[in-house]
Amino acid sequence: MTDALASDPAAYRTALRAYLTGEPTLSAWRTKHYTTTEERIADHAALMGELYQAGWNRYGWPTSAGGLGGDERHRAVLYDELAATDLPIPTPHLMLETLGPPVVRFAPDLAAEYLPAYLRGKEWWGQGFSEPEAGSDLAALRCRARREGDNYVLNGQKLWTSHGATATRLVCLVRTGTPESRHRGLSMIMVDAEGTGISRRPIALASGDNELAEEFFDDAVVPADRLIGAEGQGWAVAMYLLQYERAMYAWMSAAEAFRRLRELRDELAATNPGRTLPADAAQRIAECYSQLVTVRARSADTVRQLATGATVGPEASVDKILLAGAEILLYDIGRDLLGPGFVFEDTAAAAQWRSEWWYSRSATILGGSAEVQRTIIADHVLGLPREATK
Repeated sequence: MTDALASDPAAYRTALRAYLTGEPTLSAWRTKHYTTTEERIADHAALMGELYQAGWNRYGWPTSAGGLGGDERHRAVLYDELAATDLPIPTPHLMLETLGPPVVRFAPDLAAEYLPAYLRGKEWWGQGFSEPEAGSDLAALRCRARREGDNYVLNGQKLWTSHGATATRLVCLVRTGTPESRHRGLSMIMVDAEGTGISRRPIALASGDNELAEEFFDDAVVPADRLIGAEGQGWAVAMYLLQYERAMYAWMSAAEAFRRLRELRDELAATNPGRTLPADAAQRIAECYSQLVTVRARSADTVRQLATGATVGPEASVDKILLAGAEILLYDIGRDLLGPGFVFEDTAAAAQWRSEWWYSRSATILGGSAEVQRTIIADHVLGLPREATK
């Protein structure tokens, strides 16, 4: 049965849907809201444990890393079916989709050792790329890793580390070459977040949630066998990672947005019987739905390319731009149609809408700004001429 599902995503979808709709223990996670990031991630990790025990979130990952075979299509199906059955996509999967594939590809021994625990929800990782002086220009980063025998010694700082406040491990892009070496002197390494010489400080968003953190390394010793890829190969690993950050993240986020749009519709119907909504409410909801369908249509092609082993190029920036626009529209609609309760209601549901609205403000910035993405599309996809300079 495992081999059959691994080779047939359609059969996997059918069997998964039967499990998700028929397993009574999963009802604990339906329509559940959280007051803190830490509470949400911990509870979602428990959901991952349920899915792992039944085998469902192991599809799409190689058997050598604790999976059951299959490819990216299986993971896309998992996110679709979770959202379709009113279950959240576990928050740790956001970084799993970004960091898991490059670890599998460039550090199979690390994948075999640590990825099974990630799939079980026993640990999750943070992405340590940006620095105070290196945000969009990662080739300018200065966090230094110096080789000493069988170890690297890290000194420096990371900023805006995704899931950095709660992560068990950090996947960091560090400089092992000279500052002048730019991208040629970078390496990727996995660091235990609670290791000696490492401290972290949560960064509270406008919503109060600790989604991000800054990390400080003060002679932190990391075994050299924690390298992901070879020394100096960090830029190649980062470029490989980027296609998953664009493609699978977009697919997952669109599935979650579809779920939240349905919840908004149901909440409006339940709390406002007979209430007349603004004249353009139906049009705006339809526009949001249309934008999400557009994201899905574009992202489907990207996921299929990944499943064949093809390299997804700069066109994946289109996925990110489309997703950002749809997410901003969704949460603006929620703010406007939920009325005063959006601001004043002291309920977990209202708090979640407020938190997600705040977070959506960063959709055009996180992971590469929309301006940078449009420049990539103009230069490398459309081949437009550069603007003349005087």
